[in-house]
Amino acid sequence: MGIVRYIRKRLAEADSCVDEMAKVALSHRGLRRVRYRYRDDTVEVEYDPEQLSADDAKQAVEPLLRELSVRAPDCSLRNPESGVCAACPSVAQHGKRWQLNGVAYRAHFDGETLTIEQENAPAEPTDRILRRVKALERPAPRWRSRAFWEPILTALTLLMIIVGGLLRWSEQVMLANLAYAVAYLAGGYFGVLDGYQTLKERRLDVNFLMIAAAIGAAIVGEAPEGATLLFLFSLSNTLQNYALTRSRNAVRALMALQPDTATRITPTGTETVPVEDLQVGDRVLTRPGERIPTDGVVQHGESYVDQSPITGESVPVHKSVGDTVFAGTVNGSGVLEIEVRAPATDTLLQRILQLVEQAQEQKARTQRWLERFEQRYALAVMGGAAAVAMGLPLFGWSFPDAFYRAMTLLVVASPCALVISTPATLLSAIANAARRGILFKGGEPIERLAGIRALAIDKTGTLTEGKLEFTDLVLLEGASEAEVWQVIADVESRSEHPLAHALVAAASARGYRPRAVQQVDAVPGKGIVATLEDGTEARIGNLRLFEGETIPDEALQAVQSLRQAGKTAMVVWVGGRFLAVAAAADKVRPEAAQAVARLRALGIPCIAMLTGDAEPIARAVAQQTGIERVYADLLPHEKLDALRQLSAECGAVAMVGDGVNDAPALAAAEVGIAMGAGTDVALETADVALVGNDLNNLPYALALSRQAMRVLKQNLIFATSVIVVLVILTFVANLRLPLGVVGHEGSTLLVVLNGLRLLLYRPADSRV
Repeated sequence: MGIVRYIRKRLAEADSCVDEMAKVALSHRGLRRVRYRYRDDTVEVEYDPEQLSADDAKQAVEPLLRELSVRAPDCSLRNPESGVCAACPSVAQHGKRWQLNGVAYRAHFDGETLTIEQENAPAEPTDRILRRVKALERPAPRWRSRAFWEPILTALTLLMIIVGGLLRWSEQVMLANLAYAVAYLAGGYFGVLDGYQTLKERRLDVNFLMIAAAIGAAIVGEAPEGATLLFLFSLSNTLQNYALTRSRNAVRALMALQPDTATRITPTGTETVPVEDLQVGDRVLTRPGERIPTDGVVQHGESYVDQSPITGESVPVHKSVGDTVFAGTVNGSGVLEIEVRAPATDTLLQRILQLVEQAQEQKARTQRWLERFEQRYALAVMGGAAAVAMGLPLFGWSFPDAFYRAMTLLVVASPCALVISTPATLLSAIANAARRGILFKGGEPIERLAGIRALAIDKTGTLTEGKLEFTDLVLLEGASEAEVWQVIADVESRSEHPLAHALVAAASARGYRPRAVQQVDAVPGKGIVATLEDGTEARIGNLRLFEGETIPDEALQAVQSLRQAGKTAMVVWVGGRFLAVAAAADKVRPEAAQAVARLRALGIPCIAMLTGDAEPIARAVAQQTGIERVYADLLPHEKLDALRQLSAECGAVAMVGDGVNDAPALAAAEVGIAMGAGTDVALETADVALVGNDLNNLPYALALSRQAMRVLKQNLIFATSVIVVLVILTFVANLRLPLGVVGHEGSTLLVVLNGLRLLLYRPADSRV
């Protein structure tokens, strides 16, 4: 009775946090999602502002905060060393659902974050509240965690099998049976917990099939074989959990990048504070070798910063005054003074972590289909086993032999390898990509990206850096270079236009400083007009600024030539004299041509550029990058027409853009890929985000997705083949239960290990 009470107590503990969160969600329909993060003891709530106010949402979650703060310190399954809780194994494996008043909720658990959310919630934006649960004061010892006990119970099962065999050999039947009883309890303990949870949901899973087969073996006098089944099954579960944890830890290691404290600069000196206390506008000091504690802008100093953990860049990046830095990156040899631009909960690192957590929850189409298939298949296996047990005696079989054959069928026909193959493969691919600075929003974008046949790429901010730079200065007859540069410095320093910034930077680099002017007037779409200190009028702009003036042929020819080269030309005019034509251009990313070439090598036949810029500028960039198809002068909605045309001619299209003005095209494409180091749109709009702005990650992501689908197909074909072969051998060759167990569990381990190979995958071209 004591054992039964203990098991019931453990079952109650295993799902108590889930139920408490579900109570809150079910009683407040405006709550869309409730997430509890064990590592930092925070509760995150997403709510519908049309149904709940911020105060209502806070009041709704307060009882939950109190409940979790009480439960968490006493949770018998908590692992304080890693900070990862294993309290909800059945939720992690099978999920859980509730329904009230027509609203369905489901649970997820990834080993760290417990999530309760509405199914099929509307897509409109929701507000979010972050609340911190008080730190755990009495962490449970490691020996009370499942991660500790599962391998020990597995080893105890094997030991009891050996002991039972030796005792039976000596005809100590009672002691041998006692050893087998201990083996059953040890090997089946966690299987019973998980199977019971799914039975409460009126579902069947592989745990139920294995426990039923082991009990059936004992009933027909084959307890050693049943114990062997439970040993191999528990060993398989232990190794699977270890392998999948390795996959998740490859991403979760990002969490260790966030420093706990920062050195804040104060009027009286410096102070060490928790990063959570930093406010936007604070200044922090980062010394050589330290991790940068916040997203911000360098205000003083210069250094090389290792951004590889965040953006995937292999070479440290030089940072100086005005440059952006990210939390979790490593400062080199210089001292940096940084102004905080984002709170600790909204840094690029935290948004990446949230995105990866959500990606791990989002299931691919194949995985969703397999999970639906598992339930029907498990029922079919149970029905088939019952038919064998009851039907074979009608053909002269003894009932014990028929029942044994039915138990063997339960084992070999179990879909365990099929079901585990998809998450093992896709989680490994997501982890591999995240280390490179490629963020997949779940497994489904990996599936879709592997099948694309065309690629549409935005120009500004994607193929180019989105930053104008001075390129040419063509002096006209009678003008001096010094006079032209001084006029540019005087006039353009008063403008906020990006082109003006490029010209002023060039003038400043040549030693020219702005002088005082009497008046400045911007002429939208044309240029700028100024009255210099001596009263002389000066103009800098395009040809439309000089309508009514007689423009020299030399100036017209220079403008035409520069435009054909893809540059923006501006005429410099002072006191009735045309002095020069200055030009600037958006710089093409140095890796763009190489990335396009690699995409072609990967078999993408259609690569097109989509841009709102003029045809000559677009053609010039296309020539530099090796792109043949160019769609220019496009408005945002016209890009959709270009995508449809590409899709009709070539097949499934992926769209690559900067995530701002390309949002409609990113959403309409088969796969939307956003460039951008942490912009909200880049991380939220598209299916895939290239955090590091490195175009070489495009061919890498494509090659990785295709390899992931190849591995997934290998796993599915192999797992299916093993099941078919073992079922045939069960009836044709009288396959013994232990051999069936070895074949079944062996195939499960092989598909997991095959999927985990993606953690180490690199494309054949090592430069990619």
